[in-house]
Amino acid sequence: MNRLNLSTTLVLSMFLPGIIQATQTDPLAEAVNNPARSDADRQRDERSKPGQMMAFMGASPGMIVLDVFSGGGYYSELLSYVVGEDGQVYAHTNNAYQGWIGTQYDARFADNRLPNVVTHLAETKDLKLEDDSFDLALMIMSYHDVYYTDSDWPAIDAKDFLSQIYDAIKPGGTLVVIDHAANAGTGHAVTQDFHRIDPEFARQDFERIGFVFVEASEALRNPEDDHGVSSFDPSIRGNTDKFAFRFSKPEG
Repeated sequence: MNRLNLSTTLVLSMFLPGIIQATQTDPLAEAVNNPARSDADRQRDERSKPGQMMAFMGASPGMIVLDVFSGGGYYSELLSYVVGEDGQVYAHTNNAYQGWIGTQYDARFADNRLPNVVTHLAETKDLKLEDDSFDLALMIMSYHDVYYTDSDWPAIDAKDFLSQIYDAIKPGGTLVVIDHAANAGTGHAVTQDFHRIDPEFARQDFERIGFVFVEASEALRNPEDDHGVSSFDPSIRGNTDKFAFRFSKPEG
Protein backbone atom coordinates (compact mmCIF):
# COMPACT_ATOMS: atom_id res chain seq x y z
CA MET A 1 0.00 0.00 0.00
CA ASN A 2 1.49 3.36 -0.97
CA ARG A 3 1.66 6.34 1.35
CA LEU A 4 -1.42 8.04 -0.19
CA ASN A 5 -3.60 4.99 0.17
CA LEU A 6 -2.40 4.44 3.72
CA SER A 7 -3.24 8.04 4.65
CA THR A 8 -6.68 7.75 3.06
CA THR A 9 -7.33 4.52 4.93
CA LEU A 10 -6.34 6.08 8.24
CA VAL A 11 -8.59 9.09 7.68
CA LEU A 12 -11.55 6.92 6.73
CA SER A 13 -11.01 4.64 9.72
CA MET A 14 -11.17 7.70 11.98
CA PHE A 15 -14.29 9.25 10.52
CA LEU A 16 -16.31 6.42 8.93
CA PRO A 17 -17.97 5.20 12.17
CA GLY A 18 -19.22 8.72 12.82
CA ILE A 19 -20.48 9.07 9.25
CA ILE A 20 -22.34 5.77 9.48
CA GLN A 21 -23.84 6.74 12.84
CA ALA A 22 -24.98 10.09 11.46
CA THR A 23 -26.68 8.52 8.45
CA GLN A 24 -28.36 5.65 10.32
CA THR A 25 -31.43 6.59 12.34
CA ASP A 26 -33.62 4.70 14.78
CA PRO A 27 -37.23 5.26 13.68
CA LEU A 28 -38.58 4.06 17.05
CA ALA A 29 -36.48 6.50 19.06
CA GLU A 30 -37.30 9.27 16.60
CA ALA A 31 -41.02 8.54 17.02
CA VAL A 32 -40.84 8.66 20.82
CA ASN A 33 -38.81 11.88 20.69
CA ASN A 34 -40.88 13.56 17.99
CA PRO A 35 -41.45 17.19 19.13
CA ALA A 36 -45.02 17.13 17.80
CA ARG A 37 -46.11 14.75 20.57
CA SER A 38 -48.19 16.12 23.44
CA ASP A 39 -47.04 16.50 27.04
CA ALA A 40 -49.77 14.08 28.11
CA ASP A 41 -48.40 11.39 25.78
CA ARG A 42 -44.87 11.96 27.05
CA GLN A 43 -46.07 11.52 30.62
CA ARG A 44 -47.66 8.23 29.65
CA ASP A 45 -44.39 7.01 28.13
CA GLU A 46 -42.89 6.25 31.54
CA ARG A 47 -45.47 3.56 32.26
CA SER A 48 -46.16 2.41 28.68
CA LYS A 49 -42.51 2.11 27.53
CA PRO A 50 -43.43 2.69 23.88
CA GLY A 51 -39.90 2.31 22.52
CA GLN A 52 -39.59 -1.18 23.99
CA MET A 53 -43.08 -2.17 23.02
CA MET A 54 -42.80 -0.97 19.41
CA ALA A 55 -39.56 -2.96 19.13
CA PHE A 56 -41.47 -5.96 20.50
CA MET A 57 -44.13 -5.37 17.83
CA GLY A 58 -41.49 -5.31 15.12
CA ALA A 59 -42.74 -1.92 13.93
CA SER A 60 -40.76 -0.53 11.00
CA PRO A 61 -41.02 2.00 8.14
CA GLY A 62 -43.45 1.19 5.34
CA MET A 63 -45.78 -1.02 7.38
CA ILE A 64 -49.57 -0.97 7.14
CA VAL A 65 -50.85 -1.07 10.73
CA LEU A 66 -54.27 -1.66 12.30
CA ASP A 67 -54.79 -0.18 15.77
CA VAL A 68 -57.94 -1.95 17.02
CA PHE A 69 -60.02 0.09 19.49
CA SER A 70 -57.33 2.75 19.30
CA GLY A 71 -58.79 4.79 22.17
CA GLY A 72 -57.32 8.28 22.20
CA GLY A 73 -54.78 7.32 19.52
CA TYR A 74 -51.58 7.20 21.61
CA TYR A 75 -50.07 4.30 19.65
CA SER A 76 -51.63 5.37 16.35
CA GLU A 77 -49.63 8.59 16.48
CA LEU A 78 -46.38 6.90 17.51
CA LEU A 79 -46.69 4.31 14.77
CA SER A 80 -47.56 6.95 12.19
CA TYR A 81 -44.09 8.42 12.74
CA VAL A 82 -42.47 4.98 12.55
CA VAL A 83 -44.13 3.76 9.33
CA GLY A 84 -43.56 7.09 7.61
CA GLU A 85 -44.80 8.30 4.24
CA ASP A 86 -44.64 4.83 2.71
CA GLY A 87 -46.77 3.29 5.47
CA GLN A 88 -50.22 3.82 6.89
CA VAL A 89 -52.02 3.42 10.23
CA TYR A 90 -55.72 2.62 10.56
CA ALA A 91 -56.91 4.05 13.89
CA HIS A 92 -60.03 1.99 14.51
CA THR A 93 -62.81 3.09 16.82
CA ASN A 94 -66.55 2.52 17.17
CA ASN A 95 -69.48 4.55 18.44
CA ALA A 96 -69.13 3.36 22.03
CA TYR A 97 -65.45 4.22 22.24
CA GLN A 98 -66.17 7.57 20.63
CA GLY A 99 -68.64 8.24 23.43
CA TRP A 100 -66.00 7.48 26.05
CA ILE A 101 -62.91 9.09 24.59
CA GLY A 102 -63.97 10.78 21.37
CA THR A 103 -62.65 14.25 22.20
CA GLN A 104 -59.07 12.93 22.50
CA TYR A 105 -59.42 10.90 19.32
CA ASP A 106 -60.89 13.79 17.33
CA ALA A 107 -58.31 16.30 18.56
CA ARG A 108 -55.39 14.04 17.73
CA PHE A 109 -56.38 13.61 14.10
CA ALA A 110 -57.97 17.01 13.42
CA ASP A 111 -56.95 19.06 10.36
CA ASN A 112 -55.06 16.14 8.78
CA ARG A 113 -52.46 16.44 11.53
CA LEU A 114 -51.20 12.91 10.86
CA PRO A 115 -51.69 12.48 7.10
CA ASN A 116 -50.75 8.79 7.01
CA VAL A 117 -53.43 7.86 9.58
CA VAL A 118 -56.86 6.69 8.46
CA THR A 119 -59.58 7.23 11.08
CA HIS A 120 -61.62 4.05 10.75
CA LEU A 121 -65.06 4.00 12.39
CA ALA A 122 -66.59 0.52 12.29
CA GLU A 123 -68.69 -1.62 14.61
CA THR A 124 -67.59 -5.00 15.88
CA LYS A 125 -70.03 -6.99 13.75
CA ASP A 126 -68.40 -5.66 10.59
CA LEU A 127 -64.94 -4.11 10.89
CA LYS A 128 -64.99 -3.31 7.16
CA LEU A 129 -61.43 -4.52 6.61
CA GLU A 130 -60.00 -6.13 3.50
CA ASP A 131 -58.45 -9.56 3.87
CA ASP A 132 -54.65 -9.85 4.03
CA SER A 133 -54.18 -6.06 4.29
CA PHE A 134 -52.10 -5.40 7.41
CA ASP A 135 -48.52 -6.16 8.35
CA LEU A 136 -49.23 -5.47 12.01
CA ALA A 137 -52.34 -5.27 14.18
CA LEU A 138 -52.47 -4.31 17.84
CA MET A 139 -54.98 -4.41 20.67
CA ILE A 140 -53.76 -2.25 23.54
CA MET A 141 -55.71 -2.61 26.81
CA SER A 142 -58.85 -3.32 24.80
CA TYR A 143 -58.95 -7.09 24.27
CA HIS A 144 -60.78 -7.60 27.58
CA ASP A 145 -63.60 -5.41 26.21
CA VAL A 146 -64.46 -8.24 23.83
CA TYR A 147 -65.90 -9.96 26.93
CA TYR A 148 -67.39 -6.89 28.58
CA THR A 149 -70.99 -5.75 28.19
CA ASP A 150 -73.25 -3.00 29.51
CA SER A 151 -76.01 -0.72 28.26
CA ASP A 152 -73.52 1.28 26.16
CA TRP A 153 -71.46 -1.72 25.04
CA PRO A 154 -73.46 -4.52 23.38
CA ALA A 155 -72.18 -8.07 23.74
CA ILE A 156 -69.56 -9.05 21.15
CA ASP A 157 -69.32 -12.35 19.34
CA ALA A 158 -65.69 -12.94 20.31
CA LYS A 159 -64.94 -15.65 17.77
CA ASP A 160 -66.37 -13.63 14.88
CA PHE A 161 -64.65 -10.41 15.97
CA LEU A 162 -61.21 -11.94 16.44
CA SER A 163 -61.59 -13.87 13.19
CA GLN A 164 -62.16 -10.60 11.33
CA ILE A 165 -58.83 -9.33 12.71
CA TYR A 166 -57.13 -12.60 11.75
CA ASP A 167 -58.45 -12.36 8.20
CA ALA A 168 -57.32 -8.74 7.86
CA ILE A 169 -53.67 -9.51 8.71
CA LYS A 170 -51.34 -10.56 5.92
CA PRO A 171 -49.94 -14.12 6.00
CA GLY A 172 -46.78 -13.87 8.06
CA GLY A 173 -48.07 -10.69 9.71
CA THR A 174 -48.10 -9.87 13.41
CA LEU A 175 -50.70 -9.30 16.12
CA VAL A 176 -49.68 -7.79 19.46
CA VAL A 177 -52.02 -7.88 22.47
CA ILE A 178 -51.36 -5.92 25.66
CA ASP A 179 -53.86 -6.01 28.51
CA HIS A 180 -54.42 -5.84 32.25
CA ALA A 181 -53.68 -9.22 33.81
CA ALA A 182 -56.18 -11.14 35.94
CA ASN A 183 -55.39 -14.09 38.19
CA ALA A 184 -54.62 -17.41 36.51
CA GLY A 185 -57.63 -19.62 35.97
CA THR A 186 -60.20 -16.83 35.94
CA GLY A 187 -60.63 -16.79 32.16
CA HIS A 188 -62.76 -13.75 31.39
CA ALA A 189 -64.86 -14.01 34.57
CA VAL A 190 -63.54 -10.81 36.18
CA THR A 191 -63.66 -8.71 33.03
CA GLN A 192 -67.01 -7.22 33.95
CA ASP A 193 -65.95 -5.94 37.38
CA PHE A 194 -62.18 -5.58 37.12
CA HIS A 195 -61.52 -4.85 33.42
CA ARG A 196 -58.82 -7.53 33.42
CA ILE A 197 -58.37 -10.88 31.71
CA ASP A 198 -56.41 -14.07 32.40
CA PRO A 199 -53.24 -14.11 30.23
CA GLU A 200 -53.35 -17.86 29.59
CA PHE A 201 -57.00 -17.62 28.54
CA ALA A 202 -56.01 -14.80 26.17
CA ARG A 203 -53.24 -16.84 24.60
CA GLN A 204 -55.52 -19.82 24.03
CA ASP A 205 -58.29 -17.57 22.71
CA PHE A 206 -56.10 -16.22 19.91
CA GLU A 207 -54.58 -19.61 19.19
CA ARG A 208 -58.09 -21.03 18.69
CA ILE A 209 -58.62 -18.47 15.94
CA GLY A 210 -55.47 -19.64 14.16
CA PHE A 211 -52.77 -17.29 15.45
CA VAL A 212 -49.42 -18.77 16.42
CA PHE A 213 -47.95 -17.59 19.72
CA VAL A 214 -44.44 -16.17 19.18
CA GLU A 215 -43.32 -14.65 22.47
CA ALA A 216 -44.24 -12.64 25.54
CA SER A 217 -42.65 -9.47 26.87
CA GLU A 218 -42.16 -8.90 30.60
CA ALA A 219 -41.57 -5.16 30.16
CA LEU A 220 -44.97 -4.13 31.54
CA ARG A 221 -45.33 -6.68 34.33
CA ASN A 222 -45.84 -5.37 37.88
CA PRO A 223 -45.52 -8.00 40.63
CA GLU A 224 -46.86 -5.52 43.20
CA ASP A 225 -50.29 -5.63 41.55
CA ASP A 226 -52.26 -8.47 43.16
CA HIS A 227 -55.02 -8.32 40.50
CA GLY A 228 -57.59 -7.84 43.28
CA VAL A 229 -59.09 -4.52 42.17
CA SER A 230 -60.33 -2.94 38.96
CA SER A 231 -57.74 -1.62 36.56
CA PHE A 232 -59.49 1.74 37.03
CA ASP A 233 -59.02 1.75 40.82
CA PRO A 234 -56.99 4.85 41.84
CA SER A 235 -54.60 2.66 43.83
CA ILE A 236 -53.33 0.90 40.69
CA ARG A 237 -54.61 2.82 37.66
CA GLY A 238 -51.83 3.28 35.12
CA ASN A 239 -49.58 0.81 36.91
CA THR A 240 -51.42 -2.49 36.54
CA ASP A 241 -49.65 -5.74 35.84
CA LYS A 242 -49.87 -6.08 32.06
CA PHE A 243 -49.12 -9.00 29.79
CA ALA A 244 -47.85 -8.44 26.26
CA PHE A 245 -48.13 -11.23 23.70
CA ARG A 246 -46.95 -11.36 20.10
CA PHE A 247 -48.65 -13.69 17.64
CA SER A 248 -48.15 -14.36 13.97
CA LYS A 249 -50.54 -15.37 11.21
CA PRO A 250 -49.16 -18.45 9.45
CA GLU A 251 -47.88 -18.17 5.92
CA GLY A 252 -49.96 -19.78 3.20
